[in-house]
Amino acid sequence: MSTTLDRPFAPLPVTPPRAHETVGLHDVGGVEISDLDLSRPLEAEERERLLRLFRAHPILVFRNQRLSKEQQYDFTLNFGEIEAQHVNRLINAERYAAVHTVCNLDADGNPTEATAERGNYFWHTDKSYHAVPSLLTMLHAVELPPMGGETQFANMAMGYMVLPEDTKARIADWRAVHSWEASRIHCGSRPATEEQKRERPPVDHPVVRTHPDSGTKSVYIGNHASHVLGMEPVSGRAALMDVQAQAIGPSNVYSHRWQKGDLVLWDNRCLLHRALVHANMGLHPRVLHRTVVKGSVPY
Repeated sequence: MSTTLDRPFAPLPVTPPRAHETVGLHDVGGVEISDLDLSRPLEAEERERLLRLFRAHPILVFRNQRLSKEQQYDFTLNFGEIEAQHVNRLINAERYAAVHTVCNLDADGNPTEATAERGNYFWHTDKSYHAVPSLLTMLHAVELPPMGGETQFANMAMGYMVLPEDTKARIADWRAVHSWEASRIHCGSRPATEEQKRERPPVDHPVVRTHPDSGTKSVYIGNHASHVLGMEPVSGRAALMDVQAQAIGPSNVYSHRWQKGDLVLWDNRCLLHRALVHANMGLHPRVLHRTVVKGSVPY
């Protein structure tokens, strides 16, 4: 049976190159790039331009892309080493180990409200439960509901800047425990298996993270953060969530309204993100292809 997971986009027609077209999206630092066809290999100049843009802007949005999973894999490699995925967790994990599907489809390819994975709907930064977390994530919109299903991004460097000075001083030396098992408990997903627990034991990272490119400080927490190292788990979790609530507000959140063919990539080192639940999830599919690039140890 062929499902949405197996249906690639039709290729885009070949068009002549245009002058650079880049438009600012939001104060959080997003830009829209409309002059590239990412299904073909990038020229050296194009690649350098994108790397420069990514160093300056934590969110890059490309419209009207038609990428197979193989083409998305090749494009992702421009930014670094692609991370492998978790064991026994992902749809089509054996066939597509590095480009997997984020969706609300059941095993038969039908939309469902009873999704086993709920973590996407909570503020988080990808793979922070790794000793070496993710540099960036990219999502390619394959199929979308008629309304809703936005992805929100919170710029946590901006969030750190608005924290009271006494809060900054209090959290300066905090380290948060990040746990795959605890994350699943927090969001109500199915429990982690024993194999998954062994694969991803808890790690700890600084709550105030320094961006390796810009040198700016940001709040590095999210749903994968279990508690403050050295604190009792319940009170340590509450302390983290209080700081996160102070750091996230309307002025530093961008809501991306997806269009079919969008490819969005973002910097996990300074952003939190979450998906918004869309109406009638049991009727309308939401299917995106995801790749993740390995980053560096937070400091």
